[in-house]
Amino acid sequence: MAQPSPSYKAQPRKPKLQLPRGACDTHFHVFGPQSRFPFAPERSYTPTCDAPKETLFALHKHLGIERGVVVQSAAHGFDNSAAADLIAARPQRYRGVALVRAATGTLELARLHAQGFRGARFHYMDHLGGGDPIDAVLAMAPRLADIGWHLQIHLAGARIAELAPALKRSPVPVVIDHMGRIDASRGTQSAEFQALLALLQAKHVWVKVSGAERISRDSAPWRDAVPFGRKLVAEFGDRTLWGTA
Repeated sequence: MAQPSPSYKAQPRKPKLQLPRGACDTHFHVFGPQSRFPFAPERSYTPTCDAPKETLFALHKHLGIERGVVVQSAAHGFDNSAAADLIAARPQRYRGVALVRAATGTLELARLHAQGFRGARFHYMDHLGGGDPIDAVLAMAPRLADIGWHLQIHLAGARIAELAPALKRSPVPVVIDHMGRIDASRGTQSAEFQALLALLQAKHVWVKVSGAERISRDSAPWRDAVPFGRKLVAEFGDRTLWGTA
């Protein structure tokens, strides 16, 4: 994919579109500061710079975003402390999605819940490692249901059809990251995108229109990804979420 490095603007312009009151960014990360929140030794990538909560709050103010859901990144691994620190700074406006293992116990989930987390994220991307088996994740799902959490799944487009039958059985809502990480150059008629549309027929499955640079083969503004977001919003607008990262 294109995904230039870095894939963000340090000083973005003011948006032409004025967002509505209560606008919510459902997908962004916080990195560091490393002096306080070190990156995980086993990480598969290293962010180019710190991006602490203060940077995020300033960006959201600039963009007109009032609420947000911080998503734990693989760079910090299973130590959700940096995300928890962000939530603690503005608990009325922010919640989080934690990176956990399928074997995570009830007491640890309760601790994370008290910190403001409301979802569990699992990776099925080769560059981030294999991830827990989906059957183990589904075995964990009743514990998530007990505390009102959802599953957030970050998967490669090629694995949508493989994982779909299990995800359709989930007893809790399922949120698919980044439009399913489908190669935009293959078009909306590709087998991978059609598999995503089929998965979204299940009423408990949601999708994030985010990470356009992750599916694009173009440079910014990643126009080849636009038809994917448009189709998802047109067909599943009531279960489509928006995120900046």
